[in-house]
Amino acid sequence: MGGFFAAALAFPTALFSFALVVVVGYWLLMLFGGLVPGAVHGGHDAGHHMDVGHAGHHLGAEHGGHGAGGHGADGGPDRPGAGHHTGVLNALGLGGVPVTVAVSLLVALAWFVSLAGTVLTSGAPARGGVFVVALAASWAGTRVLVRPLSRLFPQDRPATRGDFVGRVCVIRTGRVTADFGQAEVTAEDGSTATVQVRTAEPEPGLTAGRTALIFDYDAVGEHFLVAPFEPPSTGV
Repeated sequence: MGGFFAAALAFPTALFSFALVVVVGYWLLMLFGGLVPGAVHGGHDAGHHMDVGHAGHHLGAEHGGHGAGGHGADGGPDRPGAGHHTGVLNALGLGGVPVTVAVSLLVALAWFVSLAGTVLTSGAPARGGVFVVALAASWAGTRVLVRPLSRLFPQDRPATRGDFVGRVCVIRTGRVTADFGQAEVTAEDGSTATVQVRTAEPEPGLTAGRTALIFDYDAVGEHFLVAPFEPPSTGV
């Protein structure tokens, strides 16, 4: 046992031993302390961001739900630093899993390889070589392991304005014209959004409380195009 601790605290294993203590401590807190894995999931955890002002989406209109940072993204994560960390992992071929999972694998494999190398070698030059081999081996091993593990962490598809096209909305303004109108639409996740809507032709029947079908999105005007629509009756 004394030889094990001597090797674990010798160079280069000691560098990874302290990192391994942190990793083990984190996963123990995760297991017994109720930490949420998604809170540190690099690339999957912050939600989506669009220009939608609603409970989770923001389209330049008012909303009443989550705040502007609910689902938020014109295409990228809005967590401070999360996008950078995810980009580094992707560049190393370690993307597709939470940052903590990738880092934990890197540390664990580097520690194991360096421990074995420390036991089998002696002298500063040889130990320096063990350090380099441990880094390379941990990267290669982690890259192999994250591929099957990534199936357990499917990435959320960023929400887009096109997600509302084809949905039924409820008119919330007194009228809808070619240059004025708002409607409330329910997103796939159940949240509601008040969005800007317009009609291609004058539709005097589109008044507050009436239902309409969103059939297109005008990217230039940043509004949806709607047409009158009466959902089928559910009564017998």
